[in-house]
Amino acid sequence: MGMSRLSRRAVLGGTAAAAAVTAVPFLPGRAQAAGADSAAPAYRWRNAVIGGTGFVTGVLFHPSVRGLAYARTDIGGAYRWDDRAARWTPLTDHLGWDDWNLLGVEAVAVDPAHPDRLYLALGTYTQPWAGKGAVLRSDDRGATWSRTDLGVQLGANEDGRGAGERLLVDPRDSDTLWLGTRHDGLLKSTDRGATWAAVSGFPAAPSATGQGVVLLVAVGRAVYAGWGDGGGTSANLFRTLDGTSWEAVPGQPGGPSAKVPIRAAHDRHAHELYITYADAPGPNGQSAGSVHKLAVHTGTWTEVTPVRPGGTTDDGSADTFGYGGVAVDARRPGTVVVSTNNRWAAVDTLYRTTDGGRTWTSLKDSAVLDVSETPFLTFGADRAKFGWWIQAVAVDPCDSRHVVYGTGATLFGTRDLTHWSPWIRGLEETAVHVLISPPVGEAHLLSALGDVGVMYHERLTASPSRGMATHPVFGSATGLAQAAGRPAYVVRTGWGDHGNGAYSNDGGRTWAPFGGQPAIAKDAPGPIAVNADGSVLLWSFVNGDGTKYAAHRSADGGATWTEISSFPKGATPVADPADPTLFYAYDTDTGKVLASTDSGLSFTERAGGLPAGDSQFQLVAAPGRSGDLWLSGKGNGLYRSTDGGLTFSKVAGCRASHTLGFGKAADGAGYPAVYMVGSTDTVTAVYRSDDGARSWVRINDDRHQWGWTGEAVTGDPRVYGRVYLATNGRGIQYGEPV
Repeated sequence: MGMSRLSRRAVLGGTAAAAAVTAVPFLPGRAQAAGADSAAPAYRWRNAVIGGTGFVTGVLFHPSVRGLAYARTDIGGAYRWDDRAARWTPLTDHLGWDDWNLLGVEAVAVDPAHPDRLYLALGTYTQPWAGKGAVLRSDDRGATWSRTDLGVQLGANEDGRGAGERLLVDPRDSDTLWLGTRHDGLLKSTDRGATWAAVSGFPAAPSATGQGVVLLVAVGRAVYAGWGDGGGTSANLFRTLDGTSWEAVPGQPGGPSAKVPIRAAHDRHAHELYITYADAPGPNGQSAGSVHKLAVHTGTWTEVTPVRPGGTTDDGSADTFGYGGVAVDARRPGTVVVSTNNRWAAVDTLYRTTDGGRTWTSLKDSAVLDVSETPFLTFGADRAKFGWWIQAVAVDPCDSRHVVYGTGATLFGTRDLTHWSPWIRGLEETAVHVLISPPVGEAHLLSALGDVGVMYHERLTASPSRGMATHPVFGSATGLAQAAGRPAYVVRTGWGDHGNGAYSNDGGRTWAPFGGQPAIAKDAPGPIAVNADGSVLLWSFVNGDGTKYAAHRSADGGATWTEISSFPKGATPVADPADPTLFYAYDTDTGKVLASTDSGLSFTERAGGLPAGDSQFQLVAAPGRSGDLWLSGKGNGLYRSTDGGLTFSKVAGCRASHTLGFGKAADGAGYPAVYMVGSTDTVTAVYRSDDGARSWVRINDDRHQWGWTGEAVTGDPRVYGRVYLATNGRGIQYGEPV
């Protein structure tokens, strides 16, 4: 989302590269694939409802089946619209730990002649630390899949992720598929995606850093391909009329405003191809753009740009933007909808024409937005914006007045071209950082999230009624902590334009900014801890590029702060839940645990020789017990200390531990239920232990894996067996025994 600093949607390139890299874990090697556990208890898994919250990069109606649509996201998988249930069904939750890089959907393809066939091109990053892409194919609309691993990488969360579909069923032959890649040219399959080969003779040469093929579209029996690396001076649109030979489309526009083709849509009644252009692939960085149409039978090009970028807004700001989405009305020739993109000064809009682009109407100007179902969409303002990062646009082929568009946070839809509301039930795409389940109070869950700050979940089945936490508003949250002995007191930290820390005296319902903050806070807000009685705060600081700074302490509720030089820079502070004088820290650089016995004024070393060299190692304290510490060392296993970090013992039967949390104890048990994302042998999954980690049971299954889940997990202290799980793109999952 464009308003977040250092969000996991940061463009992977230039100065934003470090931000994007740190948002998704580097996983050396391959973890063991999850398998079935016959001894596991039955669990029901659902999303804690927020509603969207992520970048919907594509939405596609099936051209011949009423009510059938698909959506793709940059890091949260693909969805199918269930018209009868009126909600989206996730299609890629079965992808497990090994396949975290496949939760980004580069493209979706449907077969107009075979409505049950569906294809997905998956791969989130093309960076050296990410794996290869894959193509999934289904004969039952995504209920089951066959998979082909590719020898190339795809980049669903990189620049250009909101461009057109790069995967296409050939209009001549349903067994033939085309796949455009960013760095490896054009691929072709003649066996429905089971095998792939590079297309020889494609006119444009790929590069290691370019956009490559940005769109594929069928125009009658021909296939057109948009090329993202033309630079405005060479051809960026190619076609094949016979499925074999390719040529540059004659007469195509050029210059900065037509530098990169973004999306294309074919009006089969008028025999015209509409193409949106920008000077950059987006979603960020666009300042110029245009819309053109090609009469495919005559070869005549016509510019039909609704409004040329570069004017001035009412407040004197430069009105710069590109063009993004485009959709034609299958029932009405000459009726087209296009979107602006990256139009921050005047706010993005949809333009609609009914006369082939001669005249246009801005749909934003008459729009009535209703976000009551997802209140966070106001982002702390009086009302929601019409949209930003609008690159996905679709018109229902069975209903001309049913128009939808994606934004950086949701999918809006209308049935009358005036009244718009989120079309988002079932679709959850949040990257989750911290989870707290309070022991008392109205809310069973508080969450710190990427892009949308902090949420107070009064109910798990409805979007938080208060929306995202305000006063101040954060983009991405970096810290969230509750005083164990004073649960009404909660603090949060994150990226904000009007302060980077806040406190609550009512359990997270309402907030006020800290009275002051260290100067470094605005550039490197990190995790925060509060001691058991709420009298002391410890705030750590880490920049998005990994640079670490000295932690600071406050003993007056955040009004004043003092640097703590003995605290390891960049470490996550941990408060003892029973003794307000005790804090702990784990120095992941050295593999040492440090502790403070004077309420955070000074820290001294305790245990050493522990796993080092990975910032994702986690130290947590068991609730209600002083000095009971657990250390998740990823592939190094799980460690425990019962003496406040003086000594640690490795927990037997735990091959890997990525994150750990606690919940209400089982009946008759003397220790809280322990929840872990890790592995006891070969299976990386979600586990529960009712006997203090002496034995474990797997509580998720092969259908519910959600890629990488190593950020946070916690149980509910009031409901035995209920567990909350952070995902990196599929929101907050919660499981309950059934």
